[in-house]
Amino acid sequence: MMSPKSTCLLILSLALSACGGAGTTSIPGSPPSIGDARQFLDSGSITPADSTSILKKLTKDVTIGSTVDAKNGDMGPRAISVAPTSFGKLKKDQILVCNFEDKSADAGKGTTLEVFSPNANSKPTTFAQSSKIEGCDGTALTSGNQVYATGMTSKLMVYINQSGQIKQLYSKPITMPIGVGEAPSPHLYAPIRIYVGNGDTGTIDTVGLGAYGTKLLEIIKGFPVSKGSGWNAEGPSGLVYSCGIKPPSQKCHDKKEDVLYVADGACNGVVSISNVSSLLIKDEITVGAGCKSFKCLYSSTSCGKLVKSGSPLNKPFAAAILPNGNIVVANSGDNTLVELTPSGTVLGTKVIDKSKTPGIWGLYAIGTSDANTAIYYTDTNSNELHELEQ
Repeated sequence: MMSPKSTCLLILSLALSACGGAGTTSIPGSPPSIGDARQFLDSGSITPADSTSILKKLTKDVTIGSTVDAKNGDMGPRAISVAPTSFGKLKKDQILVCNFEDKSADAGKGTTLEVFSPNANSKPTTFAQSSKIEGCDGTALTSGNQVYATGMTSKLMVYINQSGQIKQLYSKPITMPIGVGEAPSPHLYAPIRIYVGNGDTGTIDTVGLGAYGTKLLEIIKGFPVSKGSGWNAEGPSGLVYSCGIKPPSQKCHDKKEDVLYVADGACNGVVSISNVSSLLIKDEITVGAGCKSFKCLYSSTSCGKLVKSGSPLNKPFAAAILPNGNIVVANSGDNTLVELTPSGTVLGTKVIDKSKTPGIWGLYAIGTSDANTAIYYTDTNSNELHELEQ
């Protein structure tokens, strides 16, 4: 008897073969190509480590601008995403930032997404404002500038089109979103995927913006959480995807790998999920205590691995993938950035806010090589967006 997963793959494969890979319904945010469940059954190999420390090269700290919304005073910057192209209200390389607080500094009450030009002294412009993203704590952009934002308080993920208009809401199984990440199409006939971490259940949900439809599926459970409110919540928050392309691209059709990295402050660790786009069944992976063990229904296809735990990690919250394939995470415990290879070797650390109050909650890396890599980060203590440059 075939396994449920094999049956699922076979049915979708036959359906696609029969229709010649055409004729599917367009889903908001989907690429021109359609979904293909036959993908991602490769080895899921990890990109060879680049031992160059980028953090040690980033000696210049530039203030891009204040994130305080000019209309309603929202502040408390959190997640970051960058426009890959010029389309709609967004121009290529512009930066989106979530505001988590309202004008009274009430955590979880912010309802705005700000957009910045990628240069010093940029003034924020409101891209979107809605109670549907209350407690805005996650933002992701697809290759077509479709925006996906999460609200910790609203308990929703929201699809916002290129003009800043809310078009679709995603709820269950989302319960308290704490982080969101996007995965470009890692195969010619694959959908863009969005991943959402839950801060109260320790699960990760996904939706494929293509032939799979628009319903979220809980693919991973068991991540440890700290069920604090507001800024104190910890769980699978730093979600970043790597397809092994150097430099990274919104189109990963010639992918070398298919890996989701997850930073979780509650286990003080960073985890990798191999062949993540092949996860098609509910709770296919269960994370064990301390993020150190993994029960995988189809371990030959996809499973988890602890990349790094313990010092110098200190409640890692946000994460970014560098162009060379290495990872940078932001510690909420001591406002320090930590640079890791995919195998967990520590390449460097950098304190970017000497305050004892947690302030670094958002990261995003840009560039095409070691020579021009830069990192955006948000600092809630100053309500600013910064760029670390070489």
